[in-house]
Amino acid sequence: MSLPKGELEVVGESEQVALDSSEQGPRSIAGRSLWAIAWRRLRRNKAALVSGVIIIILVIVAVFAGVLTNLYGHSYLTQHNTAPNSLLDPATNMPLGAFGGISSTHWLGVTPVLGQDILSMLMFGARSSLIIASLSTALSLLLGVSLGLIAGYFRGWADTVISRTMDVLLSFPTLLLSISLITVVSFITTSLLVRFCVIIFVLGFFGFPYIGRIVRGQVLSIREKEFVDAARSLGASNGWIMAKEIIPNVIGPILVYTTLTIPNYMLGEAGLSYLGVGLNPPTASWGQMLSDAGNYFQIDPMYLFLPGLAIFISVMAFNIFGDGLRDALDPKSTR
Repeated sequence: MSLPKGELEVVGESEQVALDSSEQGPRSIAGRSLWAIAWRRLRRNKAALVSGVIIIILVIVAVFAGVLTNLYGHSYLTQHNTAPNSLLDPATNMPLGAFGGISSTHWLGVTPVLGQDILSMLMFGARSSLIIASLSTALSLLLGVSLGLIAGYFRGWADTVISRTMDVLLSFPTLLLSISLITVVSFITTSLLVRFCVIIFVLGFFGFPYIGRIVRGQVLSIREKEFVDAARSLGASNGWIMAKEIIPNVIGPILVYTTLTIPNYMLGEAGLSYLGVGLNPPTASWGQMLSDAGNYFQIDPMYLFLPGLAIFISVMAFNIFGDGLRDALDPKSTR
């Protein structure tokens, strides 16, 4: 389609595209897909872009934590609490020097009592947090999207059973149940893999009703649309309609839910580790670092401040990026 010189056309998100009056002929107007429009809106949100860069850096640090600590030259498992390489005051077992022993060798200092390098602990703590948060979110998505899709599309007894089950799970005191379950498992086995799996299961299983209710509500609306009736009238099966017609139209809410849920699960893992029922040493964890630092915060506040700052920045980045993604995918948003 083309326009004469100087005319305007409203496209996409109420944007006006004008022809350059200096051109001698008409210019064709190319259409944009929904994802192209969303990406264009997201690029305008500088806070969301900065948050996206922080998330990418966090993922890179978590994935390549081993490589980065090798380049850095210090492992968090190495203890500097015995002579002649001790970095601690023998009288107090606190780091030598100001700000928790920060130096050109140990950039963020060392821990009290054991003298472990804090920067390398933060790197591996990022790996632990992201592994648990990502797998817990994946479990929530698998259960929530599947059950929400079935409940919203088939309705009837399936909707009743699934909806009431999600209501029951939402009424559970998740934190108390998590502490009880993990404590019981700890008496049975001390396996690190089992502890990881239990934490992921607890966070993901008791979190899926949230996304399940979102997907159910979206599907209840979409299944009544004309394009779904058209596919059904042409003989499409229920599985084909759900896979090809309905799921692509709920991708937006699912993506937003994912970006907002990962930080919640990061806080969940940190909270469990802080309470002593999450990850235990020698596995690095931001929550476990906070729990340990609580004993020394009056003498060495940097040990408490650094893992708290890491959690704050990570959670804030995911939340801001999730807000920006939601605004970009919502055509009615004017923010």
